[in-house]
Amino acid sequence: MKIFYFTATGNSLYVAKRIGGELYSIPQMLKKGKSKFEDEAIGLVFPCYAFGLPRIVIDFLQKSKLKAKYFFAIMTYGNMAASGLRHLEEVGSKAGIQFNYTNEVLMIDNYLPLFKIEDQLKKESSKKIEEKLDQIVSDISNRQKKLTRKGFASDVFSKPIYNLNSKFQYDTGDKRLIVQDNCNSCKICEKVCPRNNIKLERKPEFLHKCEGCYACIHHCPQNAIHLKFERSKARFINQNVKLKEIIDSNNQGIS
Repeated sequence: MKIFYFTATGNSLYVAKRIGGELYSIPQMLKKGKSKFEDEAIGLVFPCYAFGLPRIVIDFLQKSKLKAKYFFAIMTYGNMAASGLRHLEEVGSKAGIQFNYTNEVLMIDNYLPLFKIEDQLKKESSKKIEEKLDQIVSDISNRQKKLTRKGFASDVFSKPIYNLNSKFQYDTGDKRLIVQDNCNSCKICEKVCPRNNIKLERKPEFLHKCEGCYACIHHCPQNAIHLKFERSKARFINQNVKLKEIIDSNNQGIS
């Protein structure tokens, strides 16, 4: 079983690790130009972005040729998933993939423009993450067939929000980032960026192809990178994932 994942602060990587199998980083597969994969079962694990797919996941699906008897996908989210998995079905269908099983996991939301990390952490136990993951692992092991869908109203509600977010995020999203004077040029932001969007000499320079994942913000050891309109100065990294794993997953530099 092969699992392709995209992660910024570790939630999706943790889910992928819990499911098991051979894990492949989507940013690294795109970087290396690897596109043909075959297995009995192939899965995707990724976060929900504005009720849809991260652009990097779409890029991977559009460029890849995946062959399997059983396709599954797990989407992590922090507040409302809406029709994010329906978006996956649409993108997958155009890439020749018909999913057999899709599900979603409510986790900590790291989207700083809307949520306070402190409040999210207080709610962590109520999200019942491990119970949900146990069920997902069992479903996949037993090759259950079930698609998570929210209905027509959710589909209609989700699309304009996703399209609006996508229009402004990739080209201009990093213009809302501020680097404070306590930056010590450690280059961690550069190493965790999945889009090779950060060039660092003395301070980070953003190249305007931002995925909007905020890995650079959450992993900065100096807490030197901020959004102009963030609701929290606290940061989040999944406690089950190490910084090195994020760097190994996302570093687009020369290995």
